[in-house]
Amino acid sequence: MFDPGIWIGALPAMLSVALLFWLLSVKLADVSIVDILWAPFFLLAALAYALANPAETPREALVLAMVAIWSLRLAAHIAVRSHGHGEDRRYQAIRARNEPGFRWKSLYIVFALQAGLAWIISLPLLGATLSPAPLGWLDAIGVTLWLIGFSVETVADGQLQRFRNRPDSAGKVLDTGLWRYSRHPNYFGECLLWWGFYLIALSAGAWWSLPGPLLMTLFLLRVSGVTLLESDIAERRPAYREYQRRTSAFLPLPRRTS
Repeated sequence: MFDPGIWIGALPAMLSVALLFWLLSVKLADVSIVDILWAPFFLLAALAYALANPAETPREALVLAMVAIWSLRLAAHIAVRSHGHGEDRRYQAIRARNEPGFRWKSLYIVFALQAGLAWIISLPLLGATLSPAPLGWLDAIGVTLWLIGFSVETVADGQLQRFRNRPDSAGKVLDTGLWRYSRHPNYFGECLLWWGFYLIALSAGAWWSLPGPLLMTLFLLRVSGVTLLESDIAERRPAYREYQRRTSAFLPLPRRTS
């Protein structure tokens, strides 16, 4: 059953954390630290839903564990990846488009916006947490899909990080491992795990949480994921055009030979 009170109650906590990170970004002159906060937003939401729900269920404990594992792993990966590199070029472009006054504008166009998006996407976590229904076969499918997605995302992130750490990687394109079959296997993995969360919520009767995975999929494909990253990558890495021609953008598929 959808409880708007519990759902709305999580938003102030998420916005408060966003405000703290915005203050830190002003001091550092680096709003790309919001990327580190993205996954923990969902852990914060899940904790808020669990604390507001007096009934403790196996599904609630399961979802909390899954969210914690995923969010902490991803946040740590992004923190290590971005350490010492300054503000990400994507946010530098946003900064340039919104000057003067970006320092203040970034509070709502970067931090509050991401908190709000995470709040909407977290609907499956709300639905799974509130239901007293016992675990069933659909939960098992959801967990399996989540495990596949989490594994794909983790392996893909590791392969990309090792490639970037190579001294000879400048200007080159990673086209081995999972990246041989998809140009963005990490995004594909994240998409899978969120549909896994939705199946668990659906097993709990929360069909109404469908906007969560749909919005996540939209953003991964068309907004902040594939489309944004590929907008200028061929200019910086000329070999990427051939890579695009031969390799699927999202779904892992055999490479095209002609």
